[in-house]
Amino acid sequence: MKPWNEYVNGMTWGWTGVRGTWASPEAAHSMSEMTKLNVNWVAIALAANQETPQSTVIPYWNEPTVTDDEVLWAIREAKRHGLKVCLKPVVNCANGTWRAHINFFDDEVPGEPSWAEWFRSYRSFIQHYAAIAEAEGCEMLCIGCEMVQTDKRDKEWRALIAEVREIYSGLITYNCDKYQEERVTWWDAVDIISSSGYYPIDQWEAQLDRIEAAVKSWDKPFFFMEAGCPSREGSPARPNDWSLPGGPSELEQKRYYEAMFAACSKREWMQGYMLWDWPARLYESEKAAANDDYCMYGKTAAAVISEHYGRRN
Repeated sequence: MKPWNEYVNGMTWGWTGVRGTWASPEAAHSMSEMTKLNVNWVAIALAANQETPQSTVIPYWNEPTVTDDEVLWAIREAKRHGLKVCLKPVVNCANGTWRAHINFFDDEVPGEPSWAEWFRSYRSFIQHYAAIAEAEGCEMLCIGCEMVQTDKRDKEWRALIAEVREIYSGLITYNCDKYQEERVTWWDAVDIISSSGYYPIDQWEAQLDRIEAAVKSWDKPFFFMEAGCPSREGSPARPNDWSLPGGPSELEQKRYYEAMFAACSKREWMQGYMLWDWPARLYESEKAAANDDYCMYGKTAAAVISEHYGRRN
């Protein structure tokens, strides 16, 4: 395992990685604006679509996934800005089902889709981007994101990680979902524990107490691979719900970030964030007040983030 002890002033960039939206003047502008928030890391996030949660083929070479040339452009553009890079390939379901529900019978049944078939395709998917991460000098690779039903497949994940290490020499993490930090049984196989920190604004202390116990039991570094809140009324209570009804509210987003930073700053084991999120194509800054999504470009939360990250640089 590789020693690692630094603070991640990070942002997630480019999601979902739609073909044709990277490697453009708009994407270059987006990356440049992102650096103004004192970021030192970026998670370059892209998605490939399997048809349904029970599909066993992940056609990462097909649209709408960004091309390899676009991925190379994003990594090199981030490096040009002096950023460290975590490459984050993620599987989505084309029918809209959340990837956490990708699941198969525990034991193989003839004629039914199986874990073995799915992991065979997933292994090819991750190895493809691991090779790119190695060739381009990405400092970190995230090998999966919020796939709750897959987390129980201890043997398959360990085998996958061992195979990735034959290709990629950098740091490896897995982004478990919220509330799952103590449920993953194979944290010893990765270098860094990370999770999605979409916790209600009034639960930070309790959730951090729980996560701390999990992290310390594995003696691993930890950071939030995702964390954030839409600029929308009511979102601080349900920051993971991007469809929550409510009017735009920069104040709500700002209030959430202030509470999250205040709580996490008291925990010496907490090593940062890849905040969610910063798209490849930004809205116009003068329209920021009307935007109710996670991106904080042009919003009051941006100053909170820039100040916090500036103190940690």
